Amino acid sequence: MSKKTLDRKKNFDSLSGNKLEQYYTSNTKDNKYSIDPGTFPYTRGIHKNMYRGKLWTMRQFSGFSTPEKTNERYKYLLKNGQTGLSVAYDMPTLMGYDPDHELSSGEVGVCGVNVASLDDMEILFKDIDLEKISVSQTINGPAIILFAFYVALAKKNGIDISHLRGTLQNDAVKEYIAQKEFIFPPKPSIKLVVDVIEFCSENMPFYSPVSVSGYHIREAGSTAAQELAFTLNSGFTYIEASLKRGLKIDDFAHRLSFFFNSHMDFFEEIGKYRAARRIWANKLKNEYGAKNENSLKLKFHTQTAGCSLTAQQPENNIVRTAYEAMAAVLGGTNSLHTNSLDETLALPSEKAAKIALRTQQILAHETGVPNVADPLGGSWYVEEITDRIEEEANEYFRVIKNLGGTITAIEDGYFQKKISESASVYQESIDSKERIIVGLNDFVDENEKLEIEILKISQQAQEIQEKKVKKLRKKRDNKSLDKKMKKLRNACENNLNLVPYLIEVAELGGTVGEIVELMKGVYGEWEESFGI
Repeated sequence: MSKKTLDRKKNFDSLSGNKLEQYYTSNTKDNKYSIDPGTFPYTRGIHKNMYRGKLWTMRQFSGFSTPEKTNERYKYLLKNGQTGLSVAYDMPTLMGYDPDHELSSGEVGVCGVNVASLDDMEILFKDIDLEKISVSQTINGPAIILFAFYVALAKKNGIDISHLRGTLQNDAVKEYIAQKEFIFPPKPSIKLVVDVIEFCSENMPFYSPVSVSGYHIREAGSTAAQELAFTLNSGFTYIEASLKRGLKIDDFAHRLSFFFNSHMDFFEEIGKYRAARRIWANKLKNEYGAKNENSLKLKFHTQTAGCSLTAQQPENNIVRTAYEAMAAVLGGTNSLHTNSLDETLALPSEKAAKIALRTQQILAHETGVPNVADPLGGSWYVEEITDRIEEEANEYFRVIKNLGGTITAIEDGYFQKKISESASVYQESIDSKERIIVGLNDFVDENEKLEIEILKISQQAQEIQEKKVKKLRKKRDNKSLDKKMKKLRNACENNLNLVPYLIEVAELGGTVGEIVELMKGVYGEWEESFGI
């Protein structure tokens, strides 16, 4: 057996001591469901031995208050066995405002960590070895700017950036479809995504320059098939834009990654992930001409469904998250975030965050679920779901193409309309009790008292971050910064790759808000103009 397929331990026997094979398949070799894991089109997984070789990365999404507070949380999670970091940014950072901007008032550090400059990024990762720990950043409109901060920090710490591992959400398209945290219009936003793809293909071979997100599409109310179709379509959009830039498919496709939701319909979610791998593999090979096997293998992160959690009887959310996590693992996820029980009420407390991490660890080390690759492969039910979701997704691809492509479909409100329709149907099923949500519309505890710890964000976070950014503007070399900002503007106007220019601005103390304002002056801002 080659090094690529070595098992991480010798004994994968069942709890009762029965020997388990690496994977199982049909006795009928001409059966289309008998294709082995690790074999094109990778329906059953991208590796023959899957988690017998390496467990999924346990990457808990975390960020709140100041970089100092979040740094403490990261160290706590790593100490307790987390194997990767995932940065949650606050709303001002996501929307490209500095903490002292009037629109930032009351929002600094509330739903994530506030990062306005390279100084903040340095505090965020203090005493954390970026060369050893992979870092995911959930940021979109200003993604290229926060990426530049991250690269600048690595350089400042003497790290060879070619060694950096991690992902950048950097998925502009899904903002127009679902999350609505857009800044620039679609065309320049896609251009910025390609800038990062190009830079990473040339300089950072182990880094994923875009994590195409279906998670927020599902949270907005889509069906499983819509989540899959709209997400993969975004991925194909970035591929086509990169090819148009002049990049070769096998120079970047293997570093694109995806981010999916894991909802409560256990088997449907498993079928969704299997269908995703199959569609991606076939498209990359047959339509885009990818030759590198790694380009054909879809890699994805999963987060359990935030929209499935309830504020009522919040302890029940531990159970929901455990089932959703198991579906993600049985579906072959590469990394996983498990939601905390208190997330409908506040950002996770330290205790809740630990329980969420322990949920993954129990799944990994006690259940036996990771011991066999694709243990549900060959199930008539799971295979039927996989086939059905693939068919539904392909129909959506045809519709989007007939509409004139992704940007036209965004401008016409197609994605938004379809998601809105699905969300309405789902909500009606809950309101009518056709679908039971325990503790919400049935099995209700009328006298419930909240007995869990709630994390409260200090109002001081805004004061601290405002003081920092004002101090930074005074101490930095503003003359040198102005020169670099002019070079950045020129790069925007002349359609150059912005990453090198942004790194230079970051190194001189340029802030997120200042950079975004400059870019708005060139690219403009986006406002939806259609009605649904």
